[in-house]
Amino acid sequence: MMMEYKGYIGKVEFDEAAGVIHGEVINTRDVITFQGESVAGVRKAFRESVDDYLEFCKSRGETPDKPFSGQFVTRIPPDLHRQVNAAALLAGKSLNAWVAEQLQGAVLEIGLTKSSVRKNSGVKAATRQGKTVPRKVVPGKTKVRATRPGHG
Repeated sequence: MMMEYKGYIGKVEFDEAAGVIHGEVINTRDVITFQGESVAGVRKAFRESVDDYLEFCKSRGETPDKPFSGQFVTRIPPDLHRQVNAAALLAGKSLNAWVAEQLQGAVLEIGLTKSSVRKNSGVKAATRQGKTVPRKVVPGKTKVRATRPGHG
């Protein structure tokens, strides 16, 4: 299950052994996790964790990590690079436009679209590598901690 709140996307999984639903925000370099015992609980925890993360950043005077810039570097074998470039040229498109189109097609194929993510919503820990800061404890949930790089 996927959820979206304030531009952050949460991916949710069920841990049968522990009997909890848990998840993580997947579109940021920071680690934001959450959990609950029901769908409603995990949705609420997701929203609370995003809000906690944003407040944590604000209290430290730091800018929250925003979901992705739209640029990434990928390494592929030279032969595949040549083939991809030829495919783009044959399609009458720039390499960037052609690759973006192919990636969008792959995302649509697995059913992950902005509208499908927005159908669900609902996080309880904000974490970055670095210093650990105690966070509030939510009844029935684990203790939440947050860390930032270079502060520890």
